[in-house]
Amino acid sequence: MEGRPVRPQRGRVTQGRAGQGPVRSQVARDSRSADEPTKQRPDRRSAPARNGAASPAPPPAPARARRRPTSPQWAAWAFLAPVVLYLLVFYAYPLYRNVDLSLRNYTVRSFVQGNAPFTGLKNYRTVFDDPTFGPALVHTVVFTAVCLFFQYAVGLALAVFFHQNFRLSATLRALFLVPWLLPLIVSASTWSWMLDSDSGIVNSVLHAVGIGPVNWLTSPDWSLTSVIIANIWIGVPFNLVVLHSGLQSIPGSLYEAAALDGAGAWRRFWSITFPLLRPVSAITLLLGLVYTLKVFDIIWIMTKGGPAGSSTTFATWSYQLGFGNLLPAFGPGAAVGNLLVVAALAFGLVYLRVQRKQALS
Repeated sequence: MEGRPVRPQRGRVTQGRAGQGPVRSQVARDSRSADEPTKQRPDRRSAPARNGAASPAPPPAPARARRRPTSPQWAAWAFLAPVVLYLLVFYAYPLYRNVDLSLRNYTVRSFVQGNAPFTGLKNYRTVFDDPTFGPALVHTVVFTAVCLFFQYAVGLALAVFFHQNFRLSATLRALFLVPWLLPLIVSASTWSWMLDSDSGIVNSVLHAVGIGPVNWLTSPDWSLTSVIIANIWIGVPFNLVVLHSGLQSIPGSLYEAAALDGAGAWRRFWSITFPLLRPVSAITLLLGLVYTLKVFDIIWIMTKGGPAGSSTTFATWSYQLGFGNLLPAFGPGAAVGNLLVVAALAFGLVYLRVQRKQALS
């Protein structure tokens, strides 16, 4: 019993070896072990609920004043309103008035007072039975088709030529825009002077090469040709600008690859330039068609639709019926104008249908 070491009692501090500090008390160990389960014990609020029970929702955040975002539709309508107003005032209302004119028997008095009787399609029957209808239709078709063909062909040739980007390319291209920038009355008056039978520069040049004078503006055989030449000269710059812009979007690598394969200039044009330029060509021809159908000022200034109606188109005929006589026929004149509108709309629908088929394919 005397040689057995005495164990220290719990709660007391025992002295260690000589020179060392006191040994850690058992009380400290007990308190540490008692604190550890508390620290490791999971939070019941954050632990997932057992047996599939839904956990309680977290307490709601303090209420804050939230501003409802303003809808951007008002801005869209604000930008769209001027366009809609412009279309209604300058397109929809004039078109409505033109249709109303063609369906009523308007005179000068009824045009002012607004009590013209309704006649239905009588004005259209009057136009179809008029002997001027046939020649005017032929002149309109010939004038439009020939002008469109040469304007597009010459404009495309010039666009391909200026696409080479030689030294004076930009300067010469700017000079070709002059006919497009001039007022139509100036261009038509200039061509009237140039094609004059007695003092015109064209006949002077023909006389110098041994060709007799040509009555460009006073002969029924040449009057339509004269206005076609003038309109082609005016319309070529528009085709040049649009087609040249379309050529800028064609990658140059395609031409380089075709040249490495041995394709010549003509082959590159038909295999690369013309197919890739087809969408731009379609919109160019459509805009040119709409513009050419309604050409009036050039023909009226140069020939006034004569002589003997040899250069009369639907545009000039509509003006003659409505304003060219002492007793104007507003109804038939409006009916002829509506025929031009229908023709333009028909070609526009054809263009949209073709574009939709190309998009789906």
